[in-house]
Amino acid sequence: MNELKALTGARGLAAWWVVLFHLRGSMAEMHPAIESAIAKGYLAVDFFFLLSGFVIWLSWGKRFGEGGFTVAGRFLWKRMARIWPLHLFVLGCAVVLAVVLAASGRNIDRFPFAELPLHIVLLQSWGLVDPLKWNDPAWSISAESAAYLLFPLLAVAFDWRRVPSVVLVGFVAVLLFGILPLCGQDGLGSDLQRFAVARCVIQFAAGTAIGALWLRWQGRDRVALMAVILAVVLAAAWGTKLLSEGHSLPAALACLLLAAGITSNRRGNPLEWAPIHRLGEISYATYLGHFLLWFVFKLVLVEDAADAPAWVLALYVVAVIVSSELLYRGVERPAQNWLNRVGDRRRVVVA
Repeated sequence: MNELKALTGARGLAAWWVVLFHLRGSMAEMHPAIESAIAKGYLAVDFFFLLSGFVIWLSWGKRFGEGGFTVAGRFLWKRMARIWPLHLFVLGCAVVLAVVLAASGRNIDRFPFAELPLHIVLLQSWGLVDPLKWNDPAWSISAESAAYLLFPLLAVAFDWRRVPSVVLVGFVAVLLFGILPLCGQDGLGSDLQRFAVARCVIQFAAGTAIGALWLRWQGRDRVALMAVILAVVLAAAWGTKLLSEGHSLPAALACLLLAAGITSNRRGNPLEWAPIHRLGEISYATYLGHFLLWFVFKLVLVEDAADAPAWVLALYVVAVIVSSELLYRGVERPAQNWLNRVGDRRRVVVA
């Protein structure tokens, strides 16, 4: 599948939405509307779940439809090659940090060594422990690992290519309006230990159906416009308290995902502007690396975490971008390419 550059750019902006969400307690007073938008940065993860289902179905749906479970091993290996090496590297940095803190007599409650094995194998969000330990953002990667394990079952059981569009729309509506709001009555960010995996799997599944709709509706600007209008209506319904967060905002993000997909690879699309696109390419490194980096910044440079100087925040933003580039070039891509080559060699030997 050719890259949909607008979606890559959107992924980069979503990653920075998360970064701002984690910075919000240290930023100066802002306009209430901006502050409210940043405070909802945890919903960027819901966009990631939808986008992941969208892209993975476009890349793998046809292969599972034709090859059945015979391609499951290759799929899971490639997903592991994509997410695990960088996660392990950043987690290793967290271990070093925890050892240094312990040696200096500081509190390391947020780095529970007894739970470290679950974090290594990405099981921290499966209801066994508090997932917001060690490297907090990795909770969503743990939840996605469950979606990856279930995707072969979905792809083999339902070939979205043969399902009428109205059924696909209904499927998405049932998932996002009917089932998803049950995952945390106090907002989607609540009680991750119970609902993280369900929250991810529901939206990942919805994303696969949105991918199938995109295949049919690509190039239809009128559909994209309708999707954007619906997203605005849903967001307004939440803002006026006509709908809850769970009933409105993920569905709004799903509409924006469809619209961004339809308008991808169009000249002049702001999401495809080179700097935005680059933020998307390095977004996984940004997402996994920014939280620990801010933890270190607060230890070294910030006396009062609630009132960080502007120069510290500016320096941190630069550090996130630079470290993301280094992680992407030095760890993420080389490790992924090496593991993919190993997997391809094993397939040749087995064949």
